Amino acid sequence: MKELIDRLQAEAGLTEEQAVKAITLMKDFAKEKFPLFSGAIEKVFTKYSPKEEDDFLH
Repeated sequence: MKELIDRLQAEAGLTEEQAVKAITLMKDFAKEKFPLFSGAIEKVFTKYSPKEEDDFLH
């Protein structure tokens, strides 16, 4: 997920917060459009999202 966030920041000029919101929007959109695959979509985003213990600020 960090790689996608980095790309959105570099190529689209988004802040990290904007990139995370964009990814969340894409995930929710995909789940709405493809409800049959919503469980799989959620698993993919959960698997590759940063874990709280990975966040050195907290």
